[in-house]
Amino acid sequence: YIYFTSGSTGEPKGVMCEHAGMLNHVCAKIHDLGIGEGDVVAQTAPQCFDISLWQLVSALLVGGRTLLVEQEAVLDAARFLDRIVGGRVAVVQVVPSYLEVVLSYLTLHPRELPDLKCVSVTGEAVKKELVQRWFATQPAIKLVNAYGLTETSDDTNHEVMDRAPDRERVPLGHPIHNVHVYVVDQHLSPVPLGAPGEIVFSGVCVSRGYINDPERTRRAFMPDPHREGRRLYRSGDYGRWLPEGKLEFLGRRDTQVKVSGFRIEIGEIENTLLRLHGVRDCAAVVTGRVDHGKRLLAFYSGERPLDANALRDQLGESLPEYMVPSAFHWRRSLPLTENGKIDRKALTALAGELDVAEQDRAGPSTATEQRLAAAWAEVLGIAKYQIGRRDHFFDLGGTSLSALKLAITLGRAVSLKDLTDHPILADLATLIDGRAERRSENSSA
Repeated sequence: YIYFTSGSTGEPKGVMCEHAGMLNHVCAKIHDLGIGEGDVVAQTAPQCFDISLWQLVSALLVGGRTLLVEQEAVLDAARFLDRIVGGRVAVVQVVPSYLEVVLSYLTLHPRELPDLKCVSVTGEAVKKELVQRWFATQPAIKLVNAYGLTETSDDTNHEVMDRAPDRERVPLGHPIHNVHVYVVDQHLSPVPLGAPGEIVFSGVCVSRGYINDPERTRRAFMPDPHREGRRLYRSGDYGRWLPEGKLEFLGRRDTQVKVSGFRIEIGEIENTLLRLHGVRDCAAVVTGRVDHGKRLLAFYSGERPLDANALRDQLGESLPEYMVPSAFHWRRSLPLTENGKIDRKALTALAGELDVAEQDRAGPSTATEQRLAAAWAEVLGIAKYQIGRRDHFFDLGGTSLSALKLAITLGRAVSLKDLTDHPILADLATLIDGRAERRSENSSA
C-alpha cells in the first residue's frame, strides 16, 4: 500500500509500505495499548494519514469495535469528549497539542471518562509538563508516547507510562517487536551509549522506498550492514540511547519540521509560493514561542506587497491547511549568505523579532474588544499590546487548535465557526455584543 508524505521538491513522496510492516505495527498497538475483546478504539485521523490504519483495524482483529469520530467533532473539545464517553472508547490517539486542548477543557468542565484506559500521543514531541498535568487529573488512564514515520510503517517505539518520567525529556521508549533501531554516526556506525546520532531503522518495518523516485530512495534506503538481507531507513531524526535501553529524541537534521503535529518539508511550501504571480523569491521559516508551539511564516520578495488573504487562499488550493503559513512578510529582497543562498538564519531571527515587535495599529477600544484581545494574547502566546482591533486571528498565528483554546477560555461564548466567519477582532466583538443585546431584549420582554 502507498501513503503520501510531504516532499521537499514540491511534489509529495509516495511511500511504498509493506503489509507485513503494517501488521507488525498493528499487533504492537494491540499488545502495548492493551486492546482486547470488546474494546472500542476511536478513529480520529483522516484516511490520508497513516495512523488511521491501526485506528481502523486494531480493535476489529481482537473482537472489538472501531468508532469513527467525524472531524467536526474533533474540532470541538466538548463534542469530542461526548463522542469518546458516549461511544465507550477505551483507546484513543491524538497529537500532544490536541491533548492539551482537551485537558484545558476538562479543567473548566470536569467529567468522568469511565471507559477510557489508554491515550496514545504521537506526531510531535510531548512535554513533561503535559504528562504531569495528565496524570494529575487522570491518574488511572495510561499515556503512551508513540514515535515513528510513514517510511517505517508508522510507529516503531512505544513508551507506556503510568506516571510522569523523572527525566526532563519524555523518552520514546523501546522499539516494538521485529524492529531494530540504531543511533549512528555519518558512517552508519553505532555511537556509544548516550552519544547523539542519527536514528536509523531496520527490520520488518522498513518500506520499499518512494514510488517513481529511485534517487530519493537510494539516499534514504540502503542495505543494513549489521544484519544480512535487511535494509536500513535513514530517518533524518537525531536521538540517543538512554541507559535503560529507551530512545530519546533530540531533533531533526534537515529542513523537515513538525508544526502542530504534522511533518512537512519547507521546500514544498516554498515551491508552491514561488508559482504565485508577483512572488520573485521566498523562504518559509519556523519560529517558536515558549509553551505555544511552532509557527510557520513566509518571507517573499517582489515588486510590491501582496494581499495576505489572497496569498493564503491561493496556497490553500494546493496545500493542506497545516502547510499554509500563518503570516506573510514582504521584503524588497531577501538576505543572502556569502555564497549567495538565502540566509535562513537571518530570516528566522527576523521572524522572532517580528513576533515581539510592537506594531503601529489601532488598539482595542470597547470593553469586549479588550476582553477578546486579552484572550487572544493568552492562547496565541503574544503580548496584548501586539493585537489591534483590525487584526486577523489566523494572521497572528492562530490555528484550529488555538481557536479551540479560545472558545474554552471565553466560556464557549464563541464557536470555531464564529471565529472562522469573523476572524477580525473588532468584528468578533460586534458579534458577541449583538448576541448579548438580543439576550437582554428577550429577557426583558
